[in-house]
Formats: sequence, structure tokens, C-alpha cells
Amino acid sequence: MEDPESAGAPAAPGLSSLLPPREFLRSRKGQLLLAESVLSFIIFICYIASLAASFMMAPLLEFLLALFLFFAYASKLNEKFKGVYWPLADFLRCVTAAIIYFAISIAAVSKYSDGASKAAGVFGFAATIVFAIDFYITFNDLVTFLKQGSSDSPEGRKTEDEDSDSDSD
Repeated sequence: MEDPESAGAPAAPGLSSLLPPREFLRSRKGQLLLAESVLSFIIFICYIASLAASFMMAPLLEFLLALFLFFAYASKLNEKFKGVYWPLADFLRCVTAAIIYFAISIAAVSKYSDGASKAAGVFGFAATIVFAIDFYITFNDLVTFLKQGSSDSPEGRKTEDEDSDSDSD
């Protein structure tokens, strides 16, 4: 019996249509967002089972944001909605997540003695590293974009310079 995918037949709609494309899963951004989602979910579960349950909201929000961006980038919503500058939003999310995870991981490891809090803290330190890598890469993309944006419109700078010269006379 032949495999329908190898015969060139389109895949049947269903649960597989919700999965992101393999190209995105193999990309660096896809792998980072997947790692952020998985780590955030594990940390959320650890905080629920621990004495430090008051810290559970941060991993839940980061899990939901990372999952949203994962599917937004996978379905190319960033190309459809040009009004939002996606790399800047992603950069701010990663910076705040790294800082928050670092702070609550220190608190969970030092203040609480149960195993689930310690596990959440260790996973939190790992998440801090993953988010830091993501914001470093995103920062480099932002710098490249800003350099391109400043060199793209020399006419705009000329008219601004002429306007400021005429104002000073």
C-alpha cells in the first residue's frame, strides 16, 4: 500500500494541519521558541507542586507568550501584520523573561527547601540562559534592521537638514 504523502496527494485536513512546518521547527527561532515553551511549562508545573506556588504566574504567562509567538512565526502572522514590529516585541519579551526567571529562580532555590521549588529554580536558571540566547540573537537582528533603516532614506535626512538650516537663518 502506498503512503499518501509520497504519492503527491495533499494531506488530509485534521490535527496535522495545526502542526508548524518542519522548516520552522528546524530553524533557530523555532527551536528557541519551542525550548522556551517547554521550559516555561515545566517550571509552571514545578511551581504548582511546590511551596513556592506564588511564583507560578510568571512561567504561565511566559509559556502562553512563547506559545503564541511560536505559532505566530510558524503561521507567518508576522508577515501579515506589519503594524507590529515583531522583533522588538520578541526582544522585550525575552529580556523581561530572562530577568524575571533569574530573580524567581534565586528566590525559589534560596528560600524554599522542598524538591519541587529546587527543581523549578534549576529549570528557571536553564530558562534564563535560553531566553538570554534568544534576546542576544534578536538584539543582533534589531541592530541590523536599525542600520538598514537609517541608511535607506538619505533624501529624508537631506530635507530635514535643509529645514533645520532654514530655521536657523
